[in-house]
Amino acid sequence: MSVRSAIVLLLVAVAAAATWLLFAQRGNPESPVLGPADGYDLPPTDLERVAVGDVAPDFSLTALSGEVLTLSDFRGAKNTVLVFYRGH
Repeated sequence: MSVRSAIVLLLVAVAAAATWLLFAQRGNPESPVLGPADGYDLPPTDLERVAVGDVAPDFSLTALSGEVLTLSDFRGAKNTVLVFYRGH
């Protein structure tokens, strides 16, 4: 077997393993379920309540680790970035 054939075989094996891991994770019942905790869709946003530049209303969410995080806990921090993921 030439070196080139070995490299191609290795790349195919890595791609197959990555594909298998991707699909195996989707069916894993222990995978965290992302989205609203109650299983219902969230209500539409009230665009009149908060304007650009206003202080955001306080809210609490559960992190993937199970810890409850509250927005006001981060008040006074230099920068706070919020990233929301919608579950599948």
